[in-house]
Amino acid sequence: MSFPAYTTVPQKIWHYGLRVFCGLVFFYLIGPILAIIPLSFSSGTYFTYTEDMLRLSPSGFSLEHYRDALTNPEWTDSIWNSVRIAFPATAFAVSLGTLASIGLARKRLPGRRLLMATLISPMIVPLIISALGMFFFYSSLGNFLQDTLGFSKDTSEYIKIVLAHAVLGVPFVVITVTSTLIGFDASLTQASASMGAGPVRTFFKVQLPLILPGVISGALFAFITSFDEVVVVIIIGSQQVQTLPWQMFVGLREQISLTILAMATMLVGVASILLVFLELMRRRSERIRGLSRT
Repeated sequence: MSFPAYTTVPQKIWHYGLRVFCGLVFFYLIGPILAIIPLSFSSGTYFTYTEDMLRLSPSGFSLEHYRDALTNPEWTDSIWNSVRIAFPATAFAVSLGTLASIGLARKRLPGRRLLMATLISPMIVPLIISALGMFFFYSSLGNFLQDTLGFSKDTSEYIKIVLAHAVLGVPFVVITVTSTLIGFDASLTQASASMGAGPVRTFFKVQLPLILPGVISGALFAFITSFDEVVVVIIIGSQQVQTLPWQMFVGLREQISLTILAMATMLVGVASILLVFLELMRRRSERIRGLSRT
């Protein structure tokens, strides 16, 4: 890298020192994740690097644990439970969070800061406290669903977990959509209304296309939050609604298996793909709002 002629020696030292420091911080954060990926391909049965793995011998590596993760009913059922909970929870969180963000975008809204703090409080309050509060709140809902509406216990547990995960996902949607609405031109909605379009048509034809990157980003964050959540599921859920994080937690506590690392590696891969997609959405949002030249 070439520096300008007026760059001093201390400035150069600061430049390279900052890069080294950032690299060390990055390695500190990503190191534990990188350590488990090779172990997931181990042909052994323990959480240790075998001599064959250290010698890079083919006999030290195996796809057995990935095969177990994708064929064992305990793991496949937990994956399915996580997916069927995460999708409706994400849809509910996106609907509520997007509508709340549009309301919060109005500068004359009374108590705007208080409402914003309330909506993002599930992200700030310790999760165990939120889970305990949800347990007492949704216990009455479960009794109502079973005694009054005639739902089965498994169905009522499923509905409670979906609603609880939606609450946890709303703050992410509110933050991403609100940040997208910062550069939104309010005169566009006024022009749409002056041409006879109602609020619903204006939202779908004018507002939603412009804030769509923020909505998609919030949806991905809400989906990841629901898919990875374990504390609320343990406190509110039951044995019949066992999600993937629950299965991994039980596996670490009762039956240590490298299948857990194989599943964790696959989750890391999926999360990496989603992060790349989020970055693309962020850049697209900047281009739409005119904040980027590219």
